[in-house]
Order: sequence, then structure tokens, then C-alpha cells
Amino acid sequence: MPILGFGVFHGRQVIPKSVNPGRIAENFDVFDFELSTTDIAAIDALETGIRGGPAPEVVTRETFHRDIPEA
Repeated sequence: MPILGFGVFHGRQVIPKSVNPGRIAENFDVFDFELSTTDIAAIDALETGIRGGPAPEVVTRETFHRDIPEA
């Protein structure tokens, strides 16, 4: 739940995905959850400005040796 609350706190649209009825119900309770300013600051501090994964232009079928069917 904290990540949904964090997104809402920052005015972002959060679209959680779940097929589990219990989790869907929990996701609706996002406004009953509150992060402290200390929590928000700690999460904000995780942003380093450095990509954690490969650059989008190198994510190709050839690079990952995967058969990705055409849509």
C-alpha cells in the first residue's frame, strides 16, 4: 500500500493491477493510509537520476535472444 499512497501524495495517477478480490479491495483503501513526511522524504531520496536497467534502445529481440511475436 505505501507505494500507491506515495504516488497519490505526489499527484500521480496510480493504476494498480490485481485479479485477487482481496488485493483489489485493499487498493481502494489508499486514502485511508497515510505516509509520514519522514517516509515521503526517505522514498524521495531513493531517486538517483541513474537508470537501473538497460537503455530502452537496446531492448530488442536480438539483444535478449527472445522470440517476441509481432502484435
